[in-house]
Amino acid sequence: MLIAEDMYMLRKALVSLLELELGIEVVAEVGDGTQIMPTARQTRPNIAVVDINLPGLDGLSAASALHKADIGCRTIILTSLGQPDHLRRAIAANVHGFMLKDSDPGQLSDAIRSVASGKRVIDPEAALAAIDARPHRLTERELQVLRLAADGEEARQVAARLSLSTGTVRNYLSTAVSKLGGRNLVDALRIMRESGWL
Repeated sequence: MLIAEDMYMLRKALVSLLELELGIEVVAEVGDGTQIMPTARQTRPNIAVVDINLPGLDGLSAASALHKADIGCRTIILTSLGQPDHLRRAIAANVHGFMLKDSDPGQLSDAIRSVASGKRVIDPEAALAAIDARPHRLTERELQVLRLAADGEEARQVAARLSLSTGTVRNYLSTAVSKLGGRNLVDALRIMRESGWL
């Protein structure tokens, strides 16, 4: 298996822990999302355990790339926050497992074995949070614009990144704030975070 985690100490702890498990062999470890595909092509792991937040290329994008590459590598996403939107995006990226970092180590080992046998595994707490989350009425483009704004990008930067005009981005932001019932963009982003949509 391949471990992708940017925090060196946590990555080494995961490698050490998993190598103690019977039938699990760590063939590679990386600390940057851009290293996942080339390393997976070279080492051919059956499973990739991928942190959702990686530098270079986020874990969900890397998982989606692994799925599309069709190299026989199934993915498990690790996250410190089981936000409902993260789970929905992970499912859309065709991941095979979604686990919280504060899970019992035995649960991760069991999840790896289950995913290796062809099953899908979702942390029960994350699944319940996704079921309990109230739905939003935002379009995918409005969500995309809000996520970039939440990362600190200004309207002109968002516009350049998404090949939109600055006015169109401002319209998306204004509509999203209105749909969420926020007083302003900061309030709308707070609502999104508290509801687990960011």
